[in-house]
Amino acid sequence: MPDIIFSVSELNQTAKILLEKELSHVLLQGEISNFTCHSSGHWYFTLKDDAAQIRCAMFRGQNYATPFFPTDGLHVIARAKVSLYTQRGEYQLIVSQMEEAGLGVLQKRFEQLKEQLAEEGLFNPEHKKTLPTYPKTIGIITSPTGAALQDVLTVLKRRYPIAEIVVYPSFVQGADAAQNIVDMLNYANEQKKCSVLLLTRGGGSLEDLWSFNEENVARAIYASTLPIMTGIGHEIDVTIADFVADVRAPTPSAAAEMLTPDQYKIQQYLSQQEKFIRQSCYMVLHRYQQHLTQLSQRLYKNDPRKMLLAQKERLKQCEQKLLLIMKHYLSQHKHQLMSLGKQLHQLSPLNTLDRGYAIVFDQESIVTSINNITIGQTVITRLKDGILESHVTAKKDNT
Repeated sequence: MPDIIFSVSELNQTAKILLEKELSHVLLQGEISNFTCHSSGHWYFTLKDDAAQIRCAMFRGQNYATPFFPTDGLHVIARAKVSLYTQRGEYQLIVSQMEEAGLGVLQKRFEQLKEQLAEEGLFNPEHKKTLPTYPKTIGIITSPTGAALQDVLTVLKRRYPIAEIVVYPSFVQGADAAQNIVDMLNYANEQKKCSVLLLTRGGGSLEDLWSFNEENVARAIYASTLPIMTGIGHEIDVTIADFVADVRAPTPSAAAEMLTPDQYKIQQYLSQQEKFIRQSCYMVLHRYQQHLTQLSQRLYKNDPRKMLLAQKERLKQCEQKLLLIMKHYLSQHKHQLMSLGKQLHQLSPLNTLDRGYAIVFDQESIVTSINNITIGQTVITRLKDGILESHVTAKKDNT
């Protein structure tokens, strides 16, 4: 049988047909290199591993649905058919679908765990604890050598330097990270030293952040008696820990911002409150001062001392008036008495005595008749200048 002689183009075409028929559907994992996005929209790149590489093409009609933009060094899983570029005799992959290596499996685990924990109620709002407005002590669970810790400390020092900081060192990536995080959560809760806990780390891929998607971490957060805030990765990174935590911050720095009040706003607020209290005290004191002034005026008007002085003055006036009245009254009656005295003197028997007459008394009364006297009776005779006591030895009438 004579040998078949192929031209180069015929051989390449035959090889292409055989490859596309036998290897029309393959899944290939490798690292992207030499990536080029052509002006036509087609993607050209190489997939490689430690020992080999293969050229790949992904045409615009297929690559528009890819959820990421390829870059050199990215590990992917490609769904493709094997073909051959006849002009150069190089075989290649025609890629129809592509996803990041490991992303699909991890994403599926993420969604399954998220759904399970949601059904159990670990994400329910009523379980969320309120973060303290003015935390006295802040516990930070993170890598002590990571940039996230330094970012958080810088913000805390600027915003709220009076807070005490306790760092609970933990791995935040790798096989032991999840259990390490759980241990630190439990330890912080046992200590009960902190007002709030911050679980944080910097950004990274889904694989890098996976320890925060582990079930034991989620359940430890849920069981915590201390309120917990998460600040994991970048704003677009969301983990299971974020759903269970009481509050989620988009980044470590944002977590520190959300966790603490601003000292300058506090100072401004205290200054305003001080001004308000001063004004309030001034108004109250002013009101009481006015009231005290009114009471003082009323007391002055009704001062017992003033009233006593007024009564004393009135009494003095009354006394003077009474003295004048008495003096006038006495003066009037003195003249009247003198007049009556003169009249009485004129009618007085004593006046008669001055003319040589006498008045005779027995023991009790004036003797006006000899018939009132008995012989031997003692009588008293009153003369002008004295009294005589005598015994009656005889009596003789005027006949």
